[in-house]
Amino acid sequence: MTLRSKRKTDLIVHSISYTLLIAFSIIMIMPFVWMILSTFKDQSELMRFPPKFLPDKFSLKNYVEVFSSVPFLRYYLNSILITTVAVTLTLLTSSLAGFAFAKYKFKGRNTIFKTLLGAMMIPFPVTIIPLYIMIYNLGLVDTYLALIVTGSVSIFGIFLMRQFIVTIPDDLIDAARIDGCSEFQIFRIIVIPNIRAPLSALAIFSFMATWNAFLWPLLVVNNDEHRTVQLGVQYFTQRYGDLMHLQITAAAMAVIPIVVLYLLLQKQFIEGITMTGLKG
Repeated sequence: MTLRSKRKTDLIVHSISYTLLIAFSIIMIMPFVWMILSTFKDQSELMRFPPKFLPDKFSLKNYVEVFSSVPFLRYYLNSILITTVAVTLTLLTSSLAGFAFAKYKFKGRNTIFKTLLGAMMIPFPVTIIPLYIMIYNLGLVDTYLALIVTGSVSIFGIFLMRQFIVTIPDDLIDAARIDGCSEFQIFRIIVIPNIRAPLSALAIFSFMATWNAFLWPLLVVNNDEHRTVQLGVQYFTQRYGDLMHLQITAAAMAVIPIVVLYLLLQKQFIEGITMTGLKG
């Protein structure tokens, strides 16, 4: 095969591959685009048959009705507060524990780490009852702490950080110790800058898990003061089940923050997923 024919074959293969990727991407993203556009339609326009892709007139009326019908802004602020604190604690605890498991030698290190990995196999519903009893005995039911503490430590996050920190050369850390750096300075100056990509990936995973949490908040929250946005959507559906246009708007408002976060951190997210676990 000549060089010219090889280039022509590669061009055809690449063209077909990109065409298929673009087609599948459009198919996958279309339901989300349809949902967003539906938030600008009224009830009659949404139920029209045959349906129209674009609304006749773009209006924010649905969003105004959602915020005025239930304290949705309160739910939003609650979710932002709980998610921000929980994700920050998850990143801190996961990176510190991952650093310890990757770079420190202590008795029982491998046993403890394997035990943690085994705990990942336990489904969350199995732990709900004992966890609720603990929260109840501590007097934390119907508080922000009940929603934060359960999401402040991630075994998957510890595993993710450990796998990446292992790839940092020991000589670099030893050189920092010789220069007089404390262990926390080594963590802050050397480790953190080298794990930004997996931290971004973990931030997205933790954000999604905390933001989308439904079962646990449903158990420990009883009033509007601490209700999260996911509970708000369910509560809104119960009260306005016949108003499809408002239900879609409330659901879209619950999904948009996750999409925005991913768009902001997608580069670091992809890098963290592809590079993590190459060694260890």
